[in-house]
Amino acid sequence: MNIFTEKEAEEFLDKESFEIVRRIFAKNEKELKLNLKQICFPVVMKISGREIIHKNQMNGVELNLRNFEQTLKAFKEFKKMKNFEGVIIQKQIQGKEFLLGVKKTQEFEHAISFGAGGIHTEELKDVSFRICPFNETEAIKMIKETNASKNLNEKNFRIIKKNLIKLCRLVAKYPKIKELDINPFIVGEKISKIVDARIVWE
Repeated sequence: MNIFTEKEAEEFLDKESFEIVRRIFAKNEKELKLNLKQICFPVVMKISGREIIHKNQMNGVELNLRNFEQTLKAFKEFKKMKNFEGVIIQKQIQGKEFLLGVKKTQEFEHAISFGAGGIHTEELKDVSFRICPFNETEAIKMIKETNASKNLNEKNFRIIKKNLIKLCRLVAKYPKIKELDINPFIVGEKISKIVDARIVWE
C-alpha cells in the first residue's frame, strides 16, 4: 500500500486534468518568502508531511492569512509540530464545499461518492454512491439525491457532473487506486477547484 500526501495527490490530479486551486509548497522560510510571490493574499496554509493524515485535528490549517507577517508566524508554529515536512499554501477561494470520493470494494470494485464536504462531512452524512462505470444520467441522479446539491445553478451542476464522470474514467485508467478523497471541492460563482486531496494505492 502506498499513500500519496496532499501535495502528491494534487500534483497527480493536476496532471490528469482536474482543476486544482493555485498552490505552492515551502520547506523553509527562504522558500516561503520566494514562492509566496506567486500567490495573491488572502491565503490558506496547511501543514504537510508523509505521516500527517488529519490536519484539522492537529490545528494544522490556518485560514485567511492576509500578509507575509501572518504567513511567517503560522509557518513557524507549524514547523514546531510533529512530522512537519513543509507547508502547502493555497489561494483562499469562496464557494460551497463538496466531497468527491473513490473507494475500491471487494464486491463491486470502484464506487464513487458525492456529498456535502468540509470539516462537518462525517456529521452530516449527506452522501450518495454509484458503482463504476456509470453514465451522465446516473451522475445527475447521484447529485440530486443529496441535500448538498440544492440551490446549485446549472453551470455548477454541470461542473460536478463532469468531475464525477472524470473520476470514473480515472479509476478505469488507474485500477490500483484503493481510495481517493477530494474534500473539499469548492464550487463558487466564478471558480471551481479541488482544494484538498488524498490517494491510497494498493
